[in-house]
Amino acid sequence: MQSNEVAQLHYPVHFSMTQNNAPAFDRHLFNPLYHFQITPQLQELNHPRQTYFSNSTSDEADEQQQSLVDLRKQRRMISNRESARRSRMRKQRHLDELWSQVMWLRNENQQLVEKLNDLLDQHDQFVQENAQLKEEASELRQLIANMQLNSP
Repeated sequence: MQSNEVAQLHYPVHFSMTQNNAPAFDRHLFNPLYHFQITPQLQELNHPRQTYFSNSTSDEADEQQQSLVDLRKQRRMISNRESARRSRMRKQRHLDELWSQVMWLRNENQQLVEKLNDLLDQHDQFVQENAQLKEEASELRQLIANMQLNSP
């Protein structure tokens, strides 16, 4: 049962007076499991109200009490299974989102590596071109210096 489901349950107090003027409460109204719907799998089990209203012997009361305990266990087991199923679904959704993010990041990484390689190639070309231009500038300076020496 979810916490919001617990907050929505209401337990009204109903009582009547017995022959000896002692209040008699309808105890099934205080049972939080009383308000659950019984699934078809649990139809054959006793309903909680039957435990409180039957005029049975001690053995039958014990048997009914055991049936109630079994019913509660069965309901809890079903609730736990459903909770586990929802948890597995959340986990799978999260895993799917993480894999999607991994694929997107790998793609982004590949694009960045390609861009980096292009920039490194351009850098190498610029370094070579710069070295050639420096060499040409040096040769031209040398040529101008030689021309100035040869002119009167």
